[in-house]
Amino acid sequence: MVGMKMGPLMLAGMVFIICGIISVACSLIIPGLKARRRAVRAGDDIQIRAMDDARLTATHWKLFVVLVIALVVDVMKPATLGFVLPGTADEYGLSKAQAAIMPVAGIFGTVIGSFLWGWAGDAIGRRASILLAAIVFIGTSICGAMPSYAWNVFMCFLMGVGAGGMLPITFALLAEIAPVRRRGFMIVLLGGLGTVGGYLAASGLAALLEPTFGWRVMWLVGLPTGAALILLNRYIPESPRFLLAQGRDAEAERIMQSFGVEAATAPASLRENTGAGAETPGEKLTEMFRGRVAPLTYALGLYGLAWGLVNFGFLLWLPLNLREAGLGVGASDALLAKSALIAFPSTLIAAFLYHAWSAKRTMVVYAMLTVASLAGFAFMGDNLTQYPLMMTVMIVALLAASSGVVAMLSPYTAEVFPLQIRATGSGWSAGCSKAAGVATLSAAVAGFTPGIAVGALFAAAPTALAAFFVFAVGVETRGVSLEAIAARRRPPARKSV
Repeated sequence: MVGMKMGPLMLAGMVFIICGIISVACSLIIPGLKARRRAVRAGDDIQIRAMDDARLTATHWKLFVVLVIALVVDVMKPATLGFVLPGTADEYGLSKAQAAIMPVAGIFGTVIGSFLWGWAGDAIGRRASILLAAIVFIGTSICGAMPSYAWNVFMCFLMGVGAGGMLPITFALLAEIAPVRRRGFMIVLLGGLGTVGGYLAASGLAALLEPTFGWRVMWLVGLPTGAALILLNRYIPESPRFLLAQGRDAEAERIMQSFGVEAATAPASLRENTGAGAETPGEKLTEMFRGRVAPLTYALGLYGLAWGLVNFGFLLWLPLNLREAGLGVGASDALLAKSALIAFPSTLIAAFLYHAWSAKRTMVVYAMLTVASLAGFAFMGDNLTQYPLMMTVMIVALLAASSGVVAMLSPYTAEVFPLQIRATGSGWSAGCSKAAGVATLSAAVAGFTPGIAVGALFAAAPTALAAFFVFAVGVETRGVSLEAIAARRRPPARKSV
């Protein structure tokens, strides 16, 4: 398709796609903002009592499966960039620096999408935001049919905007519905399965389809996956906490009945400690950077930034670096797909430790395991391909450790931030992780493309620093209700005399 001119029909289709996405966004956002203004309760006035002694219902697991599928589709989008880069560069005759422009645009889009969808999740609701992201997935699948590299870059940016939105919303939704005693295990398992599953789906589809159909097919799969999310949206309920905060009690009660939970006004002591109703949503947003949760905001931002350097500064370039070190296209894709499959069970271990041992300490442990794995890559460098068994073990170890890091980042963020900024806080940590991708890929555009050893060192140092800060300022969330966590983070309200 190189050199093919875009005809009137194709240009018209592009316009319709963009206008269609904008119209859907307006139809979801405008009513949501009107409902937000009519909210009758502050978020921390609501307490959902989960039936901790009851077993999880089929409705819980149905929602969990749907959210895993949504997250796999979401993670697969940016993960695909590493597999389409070689084919893109070959078809358009691009240098390594020129080829990096497309993933820069895509990852920059995910940064904007994380912040934008995080805000949308708190403003218009979790369910509507997921639906809007699915619409964007479908529209931007046209990226696979763009004849010019410039159009590929533009559509890749729009794809990133949509892909950046799913992550903060799914965790906020599940955290607000899962029973307290099962919450940690479920949301970390969601993150682990979604992250590793997304990378596995990207690498598996690349190994299966790319040798026959070329790199463009990896973008075209956005159409069926986005359509699947729209069909599955009927099984995604709105968060009862979100509905209750807006005074939509009847809707909340219907949803809660299906999950076996009940609502009640929080005790006076809890409201005094949380200061519920004392702040506007805008003031709560300010708290993220200057108030009671500011230390956690910056610590989790660094934690996300560190993972982003691992994922986008090292793993993204790993297929290309392995090929330059002597492995063929099929061999490198198959190796990464096999390694991702072997690393898949590690998410179960992360979920178990997060749930049964300590949320904060498990995050620190997995970050340090990531540092240790990267140290091995830095030591071996390009000589790694000479030792196939050791190479496989090290790739598996890094995928297992780093997937645990990102599997716990958004769940932990969703637990420690208050209701009214929960999705926004999750979007912040997710956006920081993607911002690292913008930085590393922009450096590639400028001509700095580190090899295996240097890339590993650049990723290891901030990861170790992030582990230290999370250990220093993090709070324990295991087995604690979301309202009680909010109360821990706020000093007691001052009483008038």
